[in-house]
Amino acid sequence: MAMPRLPAHYEYLCENGIRHLITLTEHKPPYHDTCPGITLHRIRILDFCAPSLEQIKNFLKIVDDAKAKGEAVGVHCLHGFGRTGTMLACYLVKVWKITGVDAINEIRSLRRGSIETTEQEKAIIQFHHHIK
Repeated sequence: MAMPRLPAHYEYLCENGIRHLITLTEHKPPYHDTCPGITLHRIRILDFCAPSLEQIKNFLKIVDDAKAKGEAVGVHCLHGFGRTGTMLACYLVKVWKITGVDAINEIRSLRRGSIETTEQEKAIIQFHHHIK
């Protein structure tokens, strides 16, 4: 998703079961502290850049920990395309056990324009090779 910008956005997320919000931007989203029912997790990635392997592993651990508790996770960067799409593709590589290319295609089929740079594409493919 794109960055939540209003208290009502957090209320909506909380009302729809989101208990964890992973922000992939350099700065915290505005009003992030208006909904105590949502835990904010920060993984700082510069816009149009790819996450490091360590950042991908951190992301997946947050998701796995939340899933183990039966809690839903929301993920955002500024507009929800590049960094968000990259991390979600890595999640698919791990969980669905598919290739990086297949994960990229799946994410793009769900949200056209996702995974914006060659560097982001390479990070997903390299992650697949890392866990193979």
